[in-house]
Amino acid sequence: MDSSSYSPLLDRIRVPQSTLQRFAVISLFDKLRSAPQTLTPNSTPAREAISHCLASHSPPVVDQSIRELCRLVIDRTIDPSLALLDLQSALQGCDPEFVDLFVKGIGFIVRNSFRVLESAQSHPFVRVLSTRVEVERELVVQVLLFLVHNVKLGALVQVCGFLRPFLNFVVLRMCSKGSSRSFAKRLVSSMASLSCSLTSEGLTILKLLMQCLKYLPCKCKEDFEDISYFAEIMVDAYVIVLRGIVSSRMPTAQAQLFGVELLESLLSFHTNFGRHASSKESIIKLSKQLLLVQKELGLPYQCEFSSLLMSLFVILIRAKFEHEQLSILKLLNFLLKWKTERERSVGRSTIGFLGEFLLILPVINLLSSPSKSVKAVASDLLSLLENHLMDLLVANKEIQIIQEDSLSLGKLENIICKLLQHLWFQDLPLASCLSFLSFAPKGDNKTTEEDIKIKSWLSQIREYCLMMGKRQKTELITQSNKNHRTEISLLLSSVVAILVVHHSFGSYAVDTLAAVSIMDPEVGLILLLTILFYCRIFCNKESYPAILLKFLEMLSTLASYPAMVPLVVQTITPMLNNDAKPVLHATAVRLLCKTWEVTDRVFKNLQVILHPKAFDAYKYDKNTCISLAASVCDICRKDPDRGVDLILSVSECIESRQLAVHALGLHSLSHLCEADLVDFYTAWDVIAKDIMDYSTSPIVALGICALLKWGAMDAEAYFEESKTVVRILWDVGTSRHSGNGIAWTKARVSAFESLKQYEVEHVQQSLPDFKKDIVGLLLSEDDPDVLRAVEEFGVKIITFEHVTRRRWIKEKRISVNKIEKLLDVFSDKTISSGKGSSITRVFPGAALLGLSFTLKEGDGHRKAKELLKVHAAYENAMVEIAESLQLSRNILLAQLSLQSWKPFVQRWLRASVSVLDKTVPSDVADKTSEAAKCILEIMVRIADESIPRCAENIALSIGALCMVLPASAHSVTTTAAKFLLDWLHQFEHEHRQWSAATALGLVVRHLHATDRRLKFQILTALLTVARGSRSTIVKGACGASLGLACEGLISVEGADLFQSANGNRMEESNLLGRIVRSLYLAICQLSPSSSSSLESICNYFPSDIDDVFPDEAFDLCFNGGSKLENDVWGVVGLVLGLANSVNAIYMTGGSDAVIIIKALLISWIPHVNALAHHPTVCHEKPDTLCSVGACLALPIVVAFCLRVELVDDDELNHLVNGYRELISDLLSVKKTGIYHQSLLMAACAGAGNLLSFILDEGVNSLKAENIKCLLELFRKTYSNPNVPIVYFGGMLGVVNALGARAGVFTHTKSRPSHVQISYEQKESTYIRGPILSSPACEAILTPMVQEMILVAKDPKDPPLQNYAAWAVSFLKYQWCSEEIVRSNEVSSTPVSQTFPEDSLVWQLCVWLMNLNSPEVDKAKMVYNIATVLRCLSRAPRLPSSEWGAIVRRCMRFEHQNSGKGVVRKECVKFALIHANHINPLLLFLDELYEFSRFRTLELSIQKLLLSHLGDLIKVFSTSRLVKLCDDMVEYLSSPGSSYHMYNNDQKGLLRLSFWKGLCHSLESLDVVSSEFPEYMENIEKCMMLLFSLLPAYHFDSSLKMDQGNLTDEWSAAVACIGKARKNWISVFLEVPMIGHGQGESSIINDVKKIQARARLVISGCIPFTELAKLKSSMLNAKSSEIWDALVDVVAALRHAENSLKIQWLADAMEISCISKYPCTIHVVGSTLITIGTTTPDGAISRFHAVHLFVDPMTVIFVQAMQFVGLLCGSCCEYMPLLKLDQVNVLRDLPVTLPSLLSNRRWTGIAESVALNLWQSTERLYNWIACAVTGVDAPTSQSIDTSEASMASFLLRTMHQTSVHLKEYLPLEKQLKLASITFT
Repeated sequence: MDSSSYSPLLDRIRVPQSTLQRFAVISLFDKLRSAPQTLTPNSTPAREAISHCLASHSPPVVDQSIRELCRLVIDRTIDPSLALLDLQSALQGCDPEFVDLFVKGIGFIVRNSFRVLESAQSHPFVRVLSTRVEVERELVVQVLLFLVHNVKLGALVQVCGFLRPFLNFVVLRMCSKGSSRSFAKRLVSSMASLSCSLTSEGLTILKLLMQCLKYLPCKCKEDFEDISYFAEIMVDAYVIVLRGIVSSRMPTAQAQLFGVELLESLLSFHTNFGRHASSKESIIKLSKQLLLVQKELGLPYQCEFSSLLMSLFVILIRAKFEHEQLSILKLLNFLLKWKTERERSVGRSTIGFLGEFLLILPVINLLSSPSKSVKAVASDLLSLLENHLMDLLVANKEIQIIQEDSLSLGKLENIICKLLQHLWFQDLPLASCLSFLSFAPKGDNKTTEEDIKIKSWLSQIREYCLMMGKRQKTELITQSNKNHRTEISLLLSSVVAILVVHHSFGSYAVDTLAAVSIMDPEVGLILLLTILFYCRIFCNKESYPAILLKFLEMLSTLASYPAMVPLVVQTITPMLNNDAKPVLHATAVRLLCKTWEVTDRVFKNLQVILHPKAFDAYKYDKNTCISLAASVCDICRKDPDRGVDLILSVSECIESRQLAVHALGLHSLSHLCEADLVDFYTAWDVIAKDIMDYSTSPIVALGICALLKWGAMDAEAYFEESKTVVRILWDVGTSRHSGNGIAWTKARVSAFESLKQYEVEHVQQSLPDFKKDIVGLLLSEDDPDVLRAVEEFGVKIITFEHVTRRRWIKEKRISVNKIEKLLDVFSDKTISSGKGSSITRVFPGAALLGLSFTLKEGDGHRKAKELLKVHAAYENAMVEIAESLQLSRNILLAQLSLQSWKPFVQRWLRASVSVLDKTVPSDVADKTSEAAKCILEIMVRIADESIPRCAENIALSIGALCMVLPASAHSVTTTAAKFLLDWLHQFEHEHRQWSAATALGLVVRHLHATDRRLKFQILTALLTVARGSRSTIVKGACGASLGLACEGLISVEGADLFQSANGNRMEESNLLGRIVRSLYLAICQLSPSSSSSLESICNYFPSDIDDVFPDEAFDLCFNGGSKLENDVWGVVGLVLGLANSVNAIYMTGGSDAVIIIKALLISWIPHVNALAHHPTVCHEKPDTLCSVGACLALPIVVAFCLRVELVDDDELNHLVNGYRELISDLLSVKKTGIYHQSLLMAACAGAGNLLSFILDEGVNSLKAENIKCLLELFRKTYSNPNVPIVYFGGMLGVVNALGARAGVFTHTKSRPSHVQISYEQKESTYIRGPILSSPACEAILTPMVQEMILVAKDPKDPPLQNYAAWAVSFLKYQWCSEEIVRSNEVSSTPVSQTFPEDSLVWQLCVWLMNLNSPEVDKAKMVYNIATVLRCLSRAPRLPSSEWGAIVRRCMRFEHQNSGKGVVRKECVKFALIHANHINPLLLFLDELYEFSRFRTLELSIQKLLLSHLGDLIKVFSTSRLVKLCDDMVEYLSSPGSSYHMYNNDQKGLLRLSFWKGLCHSLESLDVVSSEFPEYMENIEKCMMLLFSLLPAYHFDSSLKMDQGNLTDEWSAAVACIGKARKNWISVFLEVPMIGHGQGESSIINDVKKIQARARLVISGCIPFTELAKLKSSMLNAKSSEIWDALVDVVAALRHAENSLKIQWLADAMEISCISKYPCTIHVVGSTLITIGTTTPDGAISRFHAVHLFVDPMTVIFVQAMQFVGLLCGSCCEYMPLLKLDQVNVLRDLPVTLPSLLSNRRWTGIAESVALNLWQSTERLYNWIACAVTGVDAPTSQSIDTSEASMASFLLRTMHQTSVHLKEYLPLEKQLKLASITFT
């Protein structure tokens, strides 16, 4: 059945009779109702029939058809949307007379079926309105009917929601057609009129209209007129509705809240009106009308009205016309009065809204208006504000706080409200407010360390205003810029003016107001009135005197604007009247003087006040006189030319008898003399008689010192007068007074500063003994400030002495002491070469040290035989000596023999090489290797063939050969080591084992660095033999060698590894631990009482599970104590091994273990053990088995402890005294046992070494009495009847005390004891320095040496003769070898550096040399020592002296006297300055920078050493610098380092110093970098490590002032990296795509790299292009930490050109359209969002409300919108008012972005930015809509799920921003924008 079924009925319609036509239509629609399924009204045939009816030209047909169609809709027979479609289609082509019919039909359907139509694709009313103009009138009627009909049904809310898209369409299309405006007006007015009759329901309609009207266009005058029209309609309707509600006694709360919303909407229109003042005025009138009605109706004042005050505050500041200002003032006055009345009637518990006080300054501004009306209203309003302000000052009531979340987005007034509340409610007096001012550019456009430091907001504002004030003086400012500047100045001033009454910010706020007046002089008048306002308030408050004075001081600042000068003077003048109070008069004088400093225009006024007669008139008023004198002084200081005009007033001041006035007069005259406007000596002749007594008044003394400074200029011309002047200055400077400490300190400092202006020669002529007195002051002054002044004067004297030095002074002849002469005689007559074999057999030990062979030189063919003769001669001597020298299983004798074989083998090798030089044409290395190879072959041959006694010595000689061989002969050393290793494993030959073991310890130390495997084999063998041998002497020898090998075990690089036999890698420290544990097990079996102490040592070296030497496998078989006593030297070897390992133990970080070893050794020695106070050491009776070894080992450990400051003077004296008592006790006991003899020998030898180690350094002092007693005991030991070995011990004690170092192999560096010292040591109870420096000791030692020489010559007792000659030869060899070294050092130093004895440098040096004398009061000398060191640091040259010892002594001085590190720091600085030409200081620095020593230093010294790394480039070698960098890397990265024991602040300070030191190094290498490529690489490695340790720099609202250290560290890091090579910087700071598969630590490091790049851009080290490379990566990142990087990037962009900023903003907006992370904030809680979307034609699609719940721990990652907010905030005009945090940059975006784009320099990208912003908004909106409906979002709309938690907040922000930028969007975008709603 098709359409033909309805044809008959359709034909009937054509009949001409209207009634029949109607019936025909009714019949047709009846058939449609009863038609089968295929012909229902929704079918195609039926719809064609309906369309045919509707298209008829007959009015009855059309009318009846519309009626019937509507009935079908009511009966639900036809789909309403299809019916509407038919009506709308017919409407487009119908005759005009039918238009109303169709609109009515459409209206009827919509009215009854709008709920069904909500899902339609387009809004029916929009489609109707879009068809033709004729529909407008009837459409208004239908809309009203629609509203009325549904009001009765209670569906008004749904109706309003349905109508909103239609109203948006109507409003937005007003600009397109003229008729659109009239239709919109009719529709809005009709709906408003309808609302008037609906009472409470009318509010819903009015709310709908208000929401739609915010999209009204604001482009032209017509738009503003329309807005005014709509506003008036809305207000009138609201008033009627409100009256109806009140009259009906209905609740009014919601009505009043809507009134607030309506008022906010009206006031927002006010801002957009621009220059259309008439429209603005109408808005204000309507606002007042709206409020007035509420009050008339008796409604209460609502707290929500407070937001209106903030809006009116901004409007009032921007108001330019009088009528505007008057209307706003009246409205404000009305509001505040209403509020006050309400509070009085109900009482109140709070002060009220804090923002109302912002009105104070704008209202004060209008008090200067010429309009009486404005003044009257402003005065009335100010009175109200004043009352509220007084309540704030007096009443103890809380202030109403407005939560930030309750503030609407996109309003400037809300930003100001947030800032004000943040500042007011801070806990700390100067709490930080993180704002964009933190990285605002400074005036010079350079960045300093303070640029990003967190400061208080007030201080930041002050700096910003001062910077802008300087900039505006040089830049041309347009009128537009002036308006913006004035607006921001008023906004800032208003905020700061409130903080004036804050209990903490008061004085800072006043200073900030003064800075604002400098930035914008046009606000000067406002601030002047503000000053008067606050002065009136504070005058009645006694608790605010400081604030009052601050305001008065501010008057002078306002005078910087010329127009303000008369007003400022007019304000001050009344206070200068004669009848004014004295205090007020004095204050006024100072104010006028301060004003003169700003502008010279007031000088005439000031000159009248400062007339000389004024001093006489006010002579009885002290305050006024001082004020006058101070003003005169200020004028003379600021402008001496003006000061000359007041010369009579200056004279009056000087003649005054008031101390303060008199002193000020002297200061005034000094300023005139300084400017050379007054001749000093002429003035001095005049005023000298008037000078008051300066010896009793510090202020007079200060004034006269300031004046006398200028006598230096003509001192030569007025010689006699100048001498008097100098004496006065000297008297003041050297005076001491008990009272007025600070005042006298200033006077004395001024005296020395003035003396410094005079030539030293002139001062010397005036004060003959002044150098001596200066030294006395430097050494005795206890005031640090005076001491510093004396230091500067002393430096000038030192410089003068250097310039005028006498170059012909000769070096003083150094006399040779008697002992040297005796040794020369001994050498010539006792051991002379060429006397056959008697020497080698009688004096074997002495022969080794002194014997040499001289062969006659032959011709060419005989030279080949000379080598054989040399070898034969030395071979014969070696055999004879080896056979004669008996070691007697004595470890000490073996070590002495090994020490003696070294010079013998050295001479043999030298003689062989000398012969080879003549016969073999090869280089020196080859000759040495060849000669050494021959010598080794001879030794090996003889050793294999010799008897045991001889073989022992030959084995030692092989070890000595390895000691003298150079590295080039390492193959010979390897061969010798393997030979000795073979002997070591021969268990059946004890003599071979123990002699080879003794030699191998030193061989290991001299093996080539690459012979790691051989070193490991030797050490393994020594450990194995020590474990497995049953011989005590073999075990002892192995132990001693293991200890000696330890010193070379820990390499200087600290990173070498040894290769074990099985291929496993073993660290040096593990091997050292095995050695120490092996010694521990051996000694524990000998001395069980020491097991706990030794175990504590081993705890520093835990046993390794892979240890190839298990502890339990160590087997010792010592059978019986008597046997051990007879073989005591085996035990000695083990103890010596432990002692010799301390250096290696210390280098591995075991400083505590070293202390334990020292205490353990002390505990083993009788009479010395009283000092063993360590908790791990047993305090029982000392173990006799270890006593002998401890006597020899303790000096070795003490020497090391001296070098690393682990022992003090008192302990040293106790040790020496203990040795003295021990030897005395042993001598008093008549025993003949081996143990007793060995102990006495060891005690004497050890005591001698102990004296030498302590005294030769010249650092520590010992009691002279103990030393003399000990020397006498040595004499007694070798003089009394005893066995030869005891004699030998006593003699060793003597020669060791003189520095022979017999039996010592450690690398101790000390000064030779025989060297003549450069100063005479005074007779004292203490001795410091080499023992011969004491005349008393020299008198004792000289006959003792003479006696030993006589014994050596006496053949009666051959053993004793041998030992005596051997001992004396040790001393002779040691002195001669050191003389050679010394001569080499002297040849490399400058020629004579002799100083006169009266020179300041010499006297200070002598004082330092005697620093540790007991007579010195050490507690008071810390600052004096530091001062002396500073003086000498600045000396161009120094006298020759033991500077290493002096510096070490000073270091120990403060360390022992609990100083604060002052002296120790100065010691290091002194060494750094002079180390380049003084070798001992270089060695001192080398020790401090050594890794093992550095980590034990205190933090302050570590920081100092690190910060001066750059100074080492001229001091250290390249390899040493490289090692230093490696050590520092290990120190910072090693888990066991002391660095990790510091707290975070201490670590930061240490890293900061390291950064500075590296930066200094890079600066030093800038010129010579090609010479130090390896060092440059190591510096870069250090920077990479430091950067990894650098804490992340976070920007958030919790940052406080205590993060200054972090800021300093970042600044130093950036400065250092900026000095590096550019290509390295680029590679090092390269950043991948952030957050893509990276861990958190990697992301943080990438963020730090971005921050570093940004700061390098700011400093100008790299271009902006380097930063632009990271743009895409940053703006599409997911890490929450990227926020910190964005802040730094924006800080860098602040310094860029504007075009670059524009490009970054445009790129950021484009990236936000495609980024997966368009935002970055933290959101908690839940948010309700209602989603609705509308197509351009008006159809609506609505989703249900959705709650987006957020986990509080959720972190939202970085996105482009945050960057946009940062950039806009930093560049817009409101930047000073904005808070800088992750939430507020987005919250403030509706203000910052429109403000920025309104700037003419940014308008070029406004349209593209607005479009991109809308695209991002739409994308986010669609994503949320898909999330609500459960539909998957398209790929193009995809957003990371992590963004869901804050979607509603971001959508609101972006939507509000887009609303403000709607004028840049096309109509269809505006429609979509308007369709988004929030509930």
